[in-house]
Amino acid sequence: MTLSVFLAVLGAAAMHAVWNALIKVRLDRFLSISLMTIGMGVAATPAMLAVDFPQREVWTWIVLSTAIHTLYRLFLIRAYETGDLAQAYPLARGAAPLLTTIGGILLIKEFPPQIAIAGIVLLSAGTLLMSLRGGRKVGVFDRRSVGFALITSVCVAGYTLTDGSGARLASTASSYAVWLFATDALWTLALCLYLRGSRVLAAMLPEWKTGIVTGLLGAASYWIAMWAMTRAPIASVAALRETSILFAMMISVFALRETATLWRAAAAMFIVAGVVALRLG
Repeated sequence: MTLSVFLAVLGAAAMHAVWNALIKVRLDRFLSISLMTIGMGVAATPAMLAVDFPQREVWTWIVLSTAIHTLYRLFLIRAYETGDLAQAYPLARGAAPLLTTIGGILLIKEFPPQIAIAGIVLLSAGTLLMSLRGGRKVGVFDRRSVGFALITSVCVAGYTLTDGSGARLASTASSYAVWLFATDALWTLALCLYLRGSRVLAAMLPEWKTGIVTGLLGAASYWIAMWAMTRAPIASVAALRETSILFAMMISVFALRETATLWRAAAAMFIVAGVVALRLG
């Protein structure tokens, strides 16, 4: 992984943490995440005229990714509803790099360097430690929340491998990203209308500014990740992107004045060690 790709993915991870912090609007979690997804589509719309229209085989990956992203959001919401968000989110994200690495080896025959694999393991250990010992309810888990979070991890690994493969097949990563965001946004809007009826539009409209800001951040963050996956091993990029957990912790401590416990500090050290190993790899 070159320095430029490495720094770009770290920047994407920081943006990922920021939009997660900003998404606390006056809507329920389903509508909040849906609003952000629609915002990503709105942010991508002006770029449609500047990128290629995807080939037929690329659309297969876009449609598959849209389906997996839908499952990801639904299971993540269920994990939030049944457990502590401070633990459910890191658990959902922390297992994903390991699953992505295994999937990359088995499905696309991509073997990261040994030191990169060590970095992925360290980074995953740090995010999982943040989950197990980083929340207010230390060591307390709802079994349903654990199940939903782990299924969410499988979805994260699934759409990561799908989008990495699709971005590599497309004429450019930008073309793939723009049309994925637009397709996902249209499907999400249709799903909202189907499940909640037309009243969802009235509920979302007052929060349109939040949707645009989080959509821009979310689109930029994931576009960088997909671009990076065309230039570095997918598993390494996926793991490095999970440093968003570290940035989220920094936001919670320095901006929200939450307590910086020894467990959180230890988890941060694992994550930093993983980042260093990934850079060396």
